[in-house]
Amino acid sequence: MFKLPKLVLTVTLLVSITAGVSYAENYQIGTAATAVQIAGWDIDIRSDGKGLPIGSGNAINGEEGYETFCASCHGVFGEGVSRWPALAGGEGTLEDDRPIKTVGSYWPFASTLFDYIRRAMPFNAPLSLNDQQVYDITAYVLYLNDLIEEDFELSQDNLANVKMPNEEGFFVDNQPDVSNSRCMNNCADPTSLMMQTSLAGVTPIGHFVEGADAPAASHSDQNDLEASKEAERKAAIIGEEIATPIDQDHTSMSAEALAGEATYKAACGTCHASGLAGAPKLGDAEAWSKRIQKGNDVLIIHALEGFAGSEGYMPAKGGRTDLTDEAVTNAVLFMVESQQ
Repeated sequence: MFKLPKLVLTVTLLVSITAGVSYAENYQIGTAATAVQIAGWDIDIRSDGKGLPIGSGNAINGEEGYETFCASCHGVFGEGVSRWPALAGGEGTLEDDRPIKTVGSYWPFASTLFDYIRRAMPFNAPLSLNDQQVYDITAYVLYLNDLIEEDFELSQDNLANVKMPNEEGFFVDNQPDVSNSRCMNNCADPTSLMMQTSLAGVTPIGHFVEGADAPAASHSDQNDLEASKEAERKAAIIGEEIATPIDQDHTSMSAEALAGEATYKAACGTCHASGLAGAPKLGDAEAWSKRIQKGNDVLIIHALEGFAGSEGYMPAKGGRTDLTDEAVTNAVLFMVESQQ
């Protein structure tokens, strides 16, 4: 029922500790990794459950966490919001022209669902959930797909035993990672080689806004593009123009707010230009008015320390813990003064 042409499941191999030590000692390159450093990176969880932390959780407790951290993108029932992926349903569609790939219809191993949630979710603050939250949310997602009962206690001892419907649609690829050999003579000039990468950090927002163009050359350009497209879409619906960040005159802003624009474009716009996780969009006067009434001090505290409310979730510093308090404060002032 869930058969697919055999899909390749790439197995990630850990770098040998011995090799690391050897390079450090023999070639004086870097330093040997300590056991603590290695443990910090060695968090992968295998399909057989190896690597799962001690703990347990159930769907009853996971419902609140799911609605707080996941529902704004994936829907209350896992149905998916806008173009964000659905997590539930899709049974029997994998051979269709437009298959619906969800945890229930497509995912191969329940234990790696835990791994993915812990590493990558929520979208705007990965690695921010503790193991208890991950166990509970994993249980809730499996419950949404009728794979476990609501009160089933999921743990490190039984998570890998949860049978996923499409497990047989995957197989382990045991081929070598690469077929290239090291060049020793007449090699290419390294200065002539070019490396390419995608937009840093997150999936371009344009993938998730109806009518958006292809990703722009930078995140700041993309945010401006999204604001323009969103305004056009709303104007077509309600018959009037809606102000967007790129339309506004910033000459009356304070020096702190002007300094915060760069931080907004580099970090905050990921959510506040698209409404991700319930974030009020820049330019949405109604959404911002009730927040502004609380005062700048409250908004700044929420931005610095994080906040979970009925309308959405704000991780501390938007998940960008590398930002200084001053940079975050100025970004808040930029968003507030943009509404005035």
